[in-house]
Amino acid sequence: MPNISTGINMDSNFLNLKSMEIKEVRPEVESLLVEGEKMMCAFKTVRDQVVFTTNRIFVINVKGLTGKKIAYFSYPYSRIQYYGIETAGLLDIDSELIITFSNGHILQFDFKSDVNIKMINSLISKYVL
Repeated sequence: MPNISTGINMDSNFLNLKSMEIKEVRPEVESLLVEGEKMMCAFKTVRDQVVFTTNRIFVINVKGLTGKKIAYFSYPYSRIQYYGIETAGLLDIDSELIITFSNGHILQFDFKSDVNIKMINSLISKYVL
């Protein structure tokens, strides 16, 4: 199965996703939403962002040295076949979200240990099940 490369899956806890306020999401993301779609929660690394909405997951991947090139990926909940979470442990200090889509692509996010991964699980469940 092929993987979707988002630039978000990192090995270093320093680069794992951490919570951010919705008001901190890049302003252009608002223009990418459809009528009635709302941002529910958001996370960031140093430059990249992941936004969970009522319809999909947006991955905003800032590229290059200057950060002027930006890739926007949209992953609709309607295409999720299955997903799983892994909570942080004593030695494994990050939590993970792994999503498999109906076309076989896999998306993985690593979060800092203080992110409520169970809340993300509930959010996705609300729109997938």
